[in-house]
Parts: sequence; C-alpha cells; structure tokens
Amino acid sequence: MSRLEDRIRAGGFVLTAELLTVNTGGLDAVHERFEPYEDYVDAINATDNTAAHAHAAPLAVAIALKQLGMEPVMQLVCRDRNRLALEADIVGAALHGIENICCLTGDDVTAGDEPEARRVFDLDSPQLIATAQAISGGRYLSGRRIEPAPHLFIGAVENPGAPPYEARVERALKKVRAGARFFQLQLCFDKERVERFMRAAVESGLAAQAAIIQSICLVRSPSALRFVDEKVPGITVPHELIEHCERADDPEEACFQLGAEFAAHALAQPGVRGLHLISFRREAGIARLCRQLGIPTREERETSGYRHPVAV
Repeated sequence: MSRLEDRIRAGGFVLTAELLTVNTGGLDAVHERFEPYEDYVDAINATDNTAAHAHAAPLAVAIALKQLGMEPVMQLVCRDRNRLALEADIVGAALHGIENICCLTGDDVTAGDEPEARRVFDLDSPQLIATAQAISGGRYLSGRRIEPAPHLFIGAVENPGAPPYEARVERALKKVRAGARFFQLQLCFDKERVERFMRAAVESGLAAQAAIIQSICLVRSPSALRFVDEKVPGITVPHELIEHCERADDPEEACFQLGAEFAAHALAQPGVRGLHLISFRREAGIARLCRQLGIPTREERETSGYRHPVAV
C-alpha cells in the first residue's frame, strides 16, 4: 500500500505537490525541483504533458521520483494515447512499484504549442479510471489475466470552478463508481464555488467515498496570475485579485499571501482532506506556506497522528 493510500485510509491529513515539468538533466534535475519541500509532502505528481506541451514522460519521471526516495502520483491523460498505450503505462508503473495513478482527460491540443497534434481520446477519464480498476483486479480490458494483479490507488480530478457547476459533484460520483478513491481538485479562485462544491460533496456522500484534496497555486508575480487566467483552460482568476496584487507595495509577497489565504479557506471547508500545492516560484514557497499554516513536516505528521491543520 502506498503512503498516500495509507494516510487517506487512516483518515489523516495529506499533502501533495505538483512537480515542475522536466525536459532534461537526469535525476539531478528531478531532485532539484522537489528538494525545497520534500520534507513536507506525502507524494508528488508526475504530470503528463501539462497544458498540451510536450515534456518528459510521466512514467519516466515517476520512476525517477521513486528512485530518489519520493512517492510519485503518476498522471495519465486520455488526449495522447489509445487504450493499449494507457494500459501499458499503468502496468509498467506497477512493475516499478508505482501505485498512485491520477486519471485525467487532458487539455485540448489547442492549449499547447503544437496545436496540429492529433487528439486521441480513445477513452475518457471515467473509462480510464475503470481501466485502471480492471487492471488492479487482474485483467486487461480484453479480459486477459494479469497475475499477480498489481495494487493501484486510483485518483481523478474535478473542477469546482467551471460550468456546468451543478453537475460537478455528480461527475465526481461517476468517477468514484468507476474506481476513483481520491480527487485533486482543479485550481479555483472563487471561494463561493469551493464552498458550494464541498457542501454538495459532503451532502451527496462524495466526501465520504473519496478523499478530496484542494489545489492551491503559488506564483511570484501578478503577471503569472494573468497567465493562469488567460492561458490555462478551465481556470479563471478574478481581475480584482490580480489588480490587488499589482497595487501592493510588494507584489510578490501579495501573491504569496493570496495563495496562503486560499489554502486557509480550503482547509476550513468540511470534507477537505488535504492540499495539492502547485508552485511556480522555483524556491521554497511550499515549505514556507506549510510553516505559515502550521502544517508539520511529513515525519512529524506521521508520528503525531496529525489530522487537521488550524486555519489562519
């Protein structure tokens, strides 16, 4: 059982982070990206051609993370591979002891720098989740047996800040029925939307069936917030938040405190089991955020049975 699964099954607070993309540099480049916060997180996401830009393959990065002593969450998107390739990557990951799989549809190719690329979408995200679940049950989609069956801990994403808002919890429940046991929510800069989603998640039983982990973004400048607003599909940053950071005496500090504010708000919501931290700061912003929020290191959380942070 992975550390992430163990923490979630025990009812503990979980902290994950998204690894900055890797193109070259070997194991040293991978370690450089997570070293500033490795003492805090339970697992790190190896992303899959995020925003439809080509980068080192998630399976390769996940193997590198494991070799460096960090637990990976391997993302897989439906955009770039057919079912054979997706099944091969899942089984290949399990061959290396990688159990955490996060299944996504994937941003459309028009979001990236090679819009002429062909879309695949042989499976959608619920079907990919069901495929991973079938593999963990010892069979490929064809019915051919896998012996011994690999142990997998399957996750997914959902976006509380994008329409159709009223359908988001039901979409997530569909993914739970397919086999998802944790959700790393998409970034949402609308507190009211987060509150509504989490209230519905608790009332519907979603939060009891799968761990919901809220994503938080740390950036260094208001221009980075504008980039997220204008270029990242499905995410909107209210202009008043960007302008607030622009007017601040110290815009970089204002951006950091904005992330801390949204993190504290997320942790105050019933049903939230942890945070997924995405930092574009290329420094120890994640560790600083954890200290500000009073979140102990991973080792301290494990020994103390820590469950819920105190919102600030």
